[in-house]
Amino acid sequence: MPVQGRKVAVVGMSIVAPTCKNLDDFSSKLFAGESMIRLWDKAAAYGKQVRSTVAGFVNPEDTDLEPIYGGVSAEYPETYIDNKGRIPDINLATADLGSIWAMIGAKESIEMAGWTPAEVQSEGTGVVIGSGGGGNEISRIAWHGFFKEGKKTRYAGSHTVDRAMGYREAANVSCFIKNRGACEAIVSACATGLGNIGYAYRLIKFGLQDRAITGGIEGTALETFIGFDAMQVLSKGFSPEQSSRPFDLHRNGFVCSFGSGVIALEEYEMAKARGAKIYGVIDEYFNNSDGDGDMFAPSFAGQQRLWAGLSAGGARIKPDVVKVHGTSTPVGDIIELLSVAEVLGESGYHVSAPKSQFGHMLGAAGSVEFIAALQMLDKQKVSPCVNSDTLNTELEFFQLKDNWKGPMKPVAEYRHLIPQQAVEKEINQIVCLNYGFGGTNSALAVSRDV
Repeated sequence: MPVQGRKVAVVGMSIVAPTCKNLDDFSSKLFAGESMIRLWDKAAAYGKQVRSTVAGFVNPEDTDLEPIYGGVSAEYPETYIDNKGRIPDINLATADLGSIWAMIGAKESIEMAGWTPAEVQSEGTGVVIGSGGGGNEISRIAWHGFFKEGKKTRYAGSHTVDRAMGYREAANVSCFIKNRGACEAIVSACATGLGNIGYAYRLIKFGLQDRAITGGIEGTALETFIGFDAMQVLSKGFSPEQSSRPFDLHRNGFVCSFGSGVIALEEYEMAKARGAKIYGVIDEYFNNSDGDGDMFAPSFAGQQRLWAGLSAGGARIKPDVVKVHGTSTPVGDIIELLSVAEVLGESGYHVSAPKSQFGHMLGAAGSVEFIAALQMLDKQKVSPCVNSDTLNTELEFFQLKDNWKGPMKPVAEYRHLIPQQAVEKEINQIVCLNYGFGGTNSALAVSRDV
């Protein structure tokens, strides 16, 4: 149970996003409505083997990392050199690309938070970081060498396990910062980023930790892209910058992207007492499952229960902005929008869909979009939903079914909620929503410190 009087503050953050040099660059592009999506040469090189060729990719060099290729394979980075000297070689040796981003994010978030080494390396500091998938690039080369080429196990190198295990980001960050509190990874598909933040929030709210490094990661991997391309769920047929188009009538899939969002959380009174800058206060977090047995389809009923659970925690939930999941999938976008409207009505808030600019970062989506929400609180602006050019003036097919229990208005009736350019307004609270395969749903409300 929550400990009476304990609140949770955001005191630091760090981001890796396509085409962005740093957090300020990301924020600038976010409100300018600039696309961070590009033609991916690695995907395009496979010609007709793939359907989609656009992505929000981040190369190692974009984050000042230099891959070192050795005897294992010309495609297999045995380790990386950090050209900025942020991460020691011993930590780089056990990390894949995403894990290095996680360590860099931890370092930058701690510096922004102003935590001392004694605070970081204490039992009061936890690590809760995960990724949606990953490790694929490491595993593909290692196992191909053994099973197809008949090479000995040592060909795979001595760090295949620690560089590909599902817990790798949390493990690498914990070893890097040397915390003595919790070290866990929550993996919940595309809700992973927000789920880790929510779990870390609960650890602090329940009095189990005083501070936490948390978030979500998705390291660039062609294997991940190919998996989704095989499902035929990726956007195709548009220019790169027009490919991600939440709510638009002509949307046909999401844009696969990669990145990292790491957050520093701290018990509110502790942060205030030491004079920390507070970027936001988490009001409440709730997560649930649809319970309908469907692995992929969104659930209006599940999302309604999600909102009910968020409101039942005792916090006042009256958002000025709803940061939606908004992937550009044909069914998911509209069910989510109608679910929001069913709960909040048709006025008094705006809908933000950041994936329209940088695509779907999978395990990193929730945490990077949470950072986007924090930027909205800071700048008092709503980020635009670019490419939402044409909204359907007719009812969706699922609205015509007998079992549909939601609003009976076409999407075009909600045009006023979905800004196509940044909107300046007073923003005191934002609700962030993320969903994932298996019917997992997450919602988090964050407010300005007042």
